[in-house]
Amino acid sequence: MLIRNITKNRIIAGDARLCENILLKFVGLMFTKKQKTLILAFNKEKIISLHMLFVFYPIDVLFLDKNKVVVDKNDNFKPFTFYKSKRKAKYAVELVNGAIKKTKTGIGDKIKLQAGF
Repeated sequence: MLIRNITKNRIIAGDARLCENILLKFVGLMFTKKQKTLILAFNKEKIISLHMLFVFYPIDVLFLDKNKVVVDKNDNFKPFTFYKSKRKAKYAVELVNGAIKKTKTGIGDKIKLQAGF
């Protein structure tokens, strides 16, 4: 799945995996050695809590509302820490560390999640 920042006209990630069931969302990046991009999709907007237990490298995270607008972000989310989104979101997009800064993605940017690009 392709993740594109429509506001800035930049590709954020080109090979993201959608995680919709509870087990995939809970396991996420635990025990992986290679950084991957995951899209955690929830049924409705809510405050999203994430953990980095047993994730051994930092990542970036974007929180998107139901319209796929960035409502919160966490640059350089460190291993073995926790984070709770400041606003309600429907999606948490876990990215390679540095992706937010590299693409200049910010609060209010519109994101497109595009399958089969």
